[in-house]
Amino acid sequence: MPDRTHEPSLKSWLETANEEGCEFPIQNLPYGSFSTIGSGRRLGVAIGDQVLDLRAAVETGIIDLGQYSETLRSPTLNALMAAGRGAWAKLRFSLSDLLSSETPSLRDDQTLRAELLVPISETSMHMPFDVSEYTDFYASRHHAFNVGSMFRGPENALPPNWLHIPIGYNGRASSVVVSGTPVRRPKGQVKGPNEDVPRLAPSARFDIELELGAVVGVPSDHPLTVAEAFENIFGYVLLNDWSARDIQAWEYQPLGPFQSKATATSISPWVVTAHALEPFRVSTPDREVPLLPNLQDVGPMLYDIALQVSLVPANSLETVISRTNYREMYYSAAQQLAHHSSCGCPMRVGDLLGSGTISGPERENRGSLLELSWGGKDPVEVDGGTRSFIEDGDTLILRGHAAGDGFRIGFGECSGQVLPATDIRATDR
Repeated sequence: MPDRTHEPSLKSWLETANEEGCEFPIQNLPYGSFSTIGSGRRLGVAIGDQVLDLRAAVETGIIDLGQYSETLRSPTLNALMAAGRGAWAKLRFSLSDLLSSETPSLRDDQTLRAELLVPISETSMHMPFDVSEYTDFYASRHHAFNVGSMFRGPENALPPNWLHIPIGYNGRASSVVVSGTPVRRPKGQVKGPNEDVPRLAPSARFDIELELGAVVGVPSDHPLTVAEAFENIFGYVLLNDWSARDIQAWEYQPLGPFQSKATATSISPWVVTAHALEPFRVSTPDREVPLLPNLQDVGPMLYDIALQVSLVPANSLETVISRTNYREMYYSAAQQLAHHSSCGCPMRVGDLLGSGTISGPERENRGSLLELSWGGKDPVEVDGGTRSFIEDGDTLILRGHAAGDGFRIGFGECSGQVLPATDIRATDR
């Protein structure tokens, strides 16, 4: 069937979905897991300022996915993702038709609308999928060059392998939390340049990383081509990989980040599907060094997604501290997934791949405070003062959208407030 789901002329009977600047127009239709007072978790799709209850839609019969209908009774997206691309497309087409201004079945049934629609403002959002594994990458050239320049000088900024492979490390799936979850400042071993031995202390250089997370929907047990990897990605979320820079500086040699990245990784509650982002595909940059055949591009596999970071000090106003775009990445999520599988690593439904910090060429495009303040030497102006790194009580908010012709594909917010560190009890002797 022809795919009309991206057409700018497509309108919903729900007027808030047609308003200028709406994050969730009918062209988007992102999925999440929500609850309301007195009800359990269930899947929903965001439309305008409402959530369409997918479980109720199946039970009333207004959505019929045949053999895949049962996947919508689950509280998370894993069963739907495991059903494969055919089920994903069938659901998107069904929802687009149901919510279109041309379709009367739900539009003209006020009783059914009251049963199926819930204002977003009255929901509590939960993790949209069960994270099987979590891998974070280091795939923005601007970010890698900035960080490398700080520590090794611009002439040695990029490691020798950086232009050949997307560098990554395996993180903790258990530490991934949904937007709005408070984040406790970590304690760990730190060692200053003038100290002889390390000490246990709260991180004084706690930071954020502005990223996009790719959600694997199709499992694999063999090395993937880049084209296969692209097709296996269900959708994308905003991702903040909270980072304790001082803990990282002490522990990362020789094996890389460990405790410095294990505090929390926040994701936005809405998964924007790869299908919804299809019109916004753009190419990766020209290569200085040709990639090996298994990592070469086979088409535009990045997306034109405008991103920003805001910082809100306790009892103060919000300040936008960074603006950048996902199109600045050097490696796409498809290349990251293909590389991840290249040694035979099985990939599972619900695997999460963090893009790595997304930075652009200018100071205001940097996706971390480490870069924005240049290691603390050039603090960032915020309401009521400055910041080199995150202070207790600060709330960090990530936002992003792709701009269409008269509509936008929004991700909602990915936010978290930093709470003070707690004591770590010494081992009894």
